[in-house]
Amino acid sequence: MAYGIGEVAARTGLSVHALRFWEREGVFVGPIVRDGGGRRVFSDDDIGWVELCARLREAGMPLEAIRAYADLVRQGPGNEPDRLALLRAHQERIEARMAALSVGLSMISYKVRIYEKRLAEGTAATLWATPPASND
Repeated sequence: MAYGIGEVAARTGLSVHALRFWEREGVFVGPIVRDGGGRRVFSDDDIGWVELCARLREAGMPLEAIRAYADLVRQGPGNEPDRLALLRAHQERIEARMAALSVGLSMISYKVRIYEKRLAEGTAATLWATPPASND
């Protein structure tokens, strides 16, 4: 199948502008084919690649790392250990971020329980209240 850029944008949730930007930045694995009128024509494989790259971006992978991954894929077989290393490095960054978020979520959940309890008791006004100034 062949798809225009608008169809790809609709299917992937990315804007036409983002797809053009990714093309300029070398994120696509292969060259984007153009029809006789100069319009971009995308394949199912292109859409699959865009979806992968979009997930990598959503997971916080920098554009430079996605480009490096695309460069490795473009080079073809033989660099799989390099691809794996790139993906593992990002996986470790995500896991560290998730651990930090988990700690933050636990703290916030604890505070929510306290506020809920104090609101139910009618004692919320004293939460983080500034003590009265001393007359000394």
